[in-house]
Amino acid sequence: MGKTATLANIGSVADSSLGFRNRIINGAMVIDQRNAGASVTASGSEVYPVDRWVVAAFNATGGGATLTGQQSSTAPTGFNKSIAVTVNGTDTSLGTNDLYEVTQRIEGNNTADLGWGASGAANISLSFWVRSSVTGTYSVGVENSNGTRAYVVTYTISAANTWEYKTFSIPGDTTGTWGTSTGIGIQLRWCLATGTDRVAGAANAWSGGNYIAISSTANPIMGTSGATFYITGVQLEKGATATSFDYRPYGTELGLCQRYYYKQPATAYQSALLDGGSSDYPSIYVTHPVEMRTTPSTTFESFAGFYYNSGSGQASFTPSGGTTGYAGNARVGYSRIAAISNGPGATQVQRSGQWTAQLSFSAEL
Repeated sequence: MGKTATLANIGSVADSSLGFRNRIINGAMVIDQRNAGASVTASGSEVYPVDRWVVAAFNATGGGATLTGQQSSTAPTGFNKSIAVTVNGTDTSLGTNDLYEVTQRIEGNNTADLGWGASGAANISLSFWVRSSVTGTYSVGVENSNGTRAYVVTYTISAANTWEYKTFSIPGDTTGTWGTSTGIGIQLRWCLATGTDRVAGAANAWSGGNYIAISSTANPIMGTSGATFYITGVQLEKGATATSFDYRPYGTELGLCQRYYYKQPATAYQSALLDGGSSDYPSIYVTHPVEMRTTPSTTFESFAGFYYNSGSGQASFTPSGGTTGYAGNARVGYSRIAAISNGPGATQVQRSGQWTAQLSFSAEL
């Protein structure tokens, strides 16, 4: 191919050597800012075993089943990490709203070019590696943000505890409403069990509803206590043919994750912040590593207390909450300590009382 032809292909969807083919963030499960490899359990809740990936367990009937998620070094050739999900207890009598799943919600800015919801909507390909201790038929649901459009595909795990590669071609949806901004664009939802509210009449067809399974895939694994489900190498790309996994540099993947979540260590707050006044609370000013998706929520973790100087000398206080705002282009933000035992009026926050203290920011979808 000549130089002119090569330049003409730059920016083309067909030219897979350039750009971000994979709309999934952290598809190889290598980033885990929250847990550093420790396990987390979903019990009537959602948890993040690795960045951008949710494991959810909601049991409306009170059966007591939960899911534990964890970054794992069990992985197929070409990968070194996965998510490992373990079933705790069982749920064989699913209530209407019971739900157990693994999911990623993709920002609309990253799927807007698909043109879904209009004529000419682009096809997509979904591919991933999966492994389970329970063989049988499973499903994945592709949904819009409000659960009014869904496409369910099924796949078979043929051999227990063996990695298998799955690929699907999914036609673009020409109807419905699909987010194209900072909200949810597309949701991918791997069903581990679901009640009848999320069961579609048929697979491989667009339908109007909040569906992640068909009747034969409504409970593939939650009837077996101790069962395991692993997933990695997840890729969603434009076009009808799945291609090889789009590896990105670790630092690039970390930055993509930090748009939605990151932590600041205690050392970032040594000799912090000037914020005086008789009615103001001290504020921690932070330069975010990347522009976050939206104004994040702030969580204080392992804070034993701050020390501040005032007219009467040094004293300590314990933060009990925080609010976050932005200045400028949204990369410079602040976390305002909303409640201090000694009240407002501190003129300088000097340091955290514990080196293990962290301040986390979340702008997850």
